[in-house]
Amino acid sequence: MPADLHYLSLDEVARRLKARKLSSVEATRAILDRIAKLDPKLKSYATLTPERALSDAAARDAEIAAGKSRGPLQGVPIAVKDLCNTAGIPTAAGMAIHRTHVPAKDATVVARLKAAGAVILGKLQMTEGAFGAHHPTIPAPINPWNAAYWTGSSSSGSGAATASGLCFASLGSDTGGSIRFPSAMNGLSGLKPTWGRVSRAGVFPLAESLDHIGPMTRSALDCAIVLGVIAGADADDPTAVPRPVPDYAAATAGGVTGKRIGVPKGLRDLDEDSGRALDGAVDALKKAGGELVEVDLPSSFEQGARDWLLICAVECAIAHEATYPARATDYGSVLAALIDSGRKLSAMELARLQLSRANLSGELDKLLASLDLLLMPVMGRAVWSLDALAKTGRDPDSVAARLRYTAPFDLSGHPTLTLPGGMTGEGMPTGFQIVGRAFDEAGILAAGHVYQQQTDWHLKRPPL
Repeated sequence: MPADLHYLSLDEVARRLKARKLSSVEATRAILDRIAKLDPKLKSYATLTPERALSDAAARDAEIAAGKSRGPLQGVPIAVKDLCNTAGIPTAAGMAIHRTHVPAKDATVVARLKAAGAVILGKLQMTEGAFGAHHPTIPAPINPWNAAYWTGSSSSGSGAATASGLCFASLGSDTGGSIRFPSAMNGLSGLKPTWGRVSRAGVFPLAESLDHIGPMTRSALDCAIVLGVIAGADADDPTAVPRPVPDYAAATAGGVTGKRIGVPKGLRDLDEDSGRALDGAVDALKKAGGELVEVDLPSSFEQGARDWLLICAVECAIAHEATYPARATDYGSVLAALIDSGRKLSAMELARLQLSRANLSGELDKLLASLDLLLMPVMGRAVWSLDALAKTGRDPDSVAARLRYTAPFDLSGHPTLTLPGGMTGEGMPTGFQIVGRAFDEAGILAAGHVYQQQTDWHLKRPPL
């Protein structure tokens, strides 16, 4: 068994399991041992289920030995964000009031992972209700690259665990940037699919019309493998679109030759590290045969993050109607403030926001119709120290500034792939986004894969 088993790609682990060069029990035990060693410090897991994981791993080994194939996740140890319901296992969604909540039924994404043979190690820690801060009574996960830096929210545990080799892949959710921020801050490849591509049934909502569920992994190919399992229509979620699910893993071989790739002009407040990551992507994709063209972002793009905050607040208030304000004292101040602001919004104000949202979505559709892909930064400031984050505060202007390049694509629902694109002078990873047309996850994954064939940023590992 290789000494660096924990850092093998999901694809490599799956191939070794299929060839019986590695057993699922060996892989699972190795990851559980690593969790026991590192996670007391990193705090990435909310709930660990070692006995169940080892039992499931043994069952997967027996199936493989008998020639029964479930697909590329068979026997692979992974973990899921703690807002995905898991039958018989607590699902708290980062909330103190839900610590004892034990669902009777798996979320659709969890059921699909299990049906594909994945071994679920446990539930990953997250911010309260999937918004911007951890509940005061719940320790926040630590960034494995440097404890003085932000881990990203809200999929903080997914980011820390996947980057640290405490699972081979994880599920995260993204409402305003919560797959993309922790992917960028932890050096991961994270996919926010098109809204409606992946079922949200059994997933605790932050804001239902903005919530996206997607994979967080260490490569674009691994994202493609996981997406192929969790995507598709679902009788339990009428918003899950009944489109065929492509072979995303095979599609990663498609490359970018001849594709028009947009590079926005006049990006605001972009620091040198974010700029270098974007420039590196331009160079690599141009070398791979892409046609890079400068484009203007829609005039409504800048307003997107401000609109997002208010729409998110209203939908969050709906999601918490059963417990807030009745149990307001059990809430942290950040989530409570969001809900309060949503409860105060008038119908007229909400209607204006929805019209503005429709306009932004239409303008982004128009821009992407002239392109195949669009390159974007994840954040204007490539990385955030905890001190810098605290100093900026949580007022609407500061929040909107951080969400400038992420929230508009939650409003519009377009798919984006975040990839590692460099390192800062302080040794922190930086990232960038590849945005695609609605339901063209195959295109952005192919671009991500060809980029990672030319670069090695995704192979960098934290100094644990």
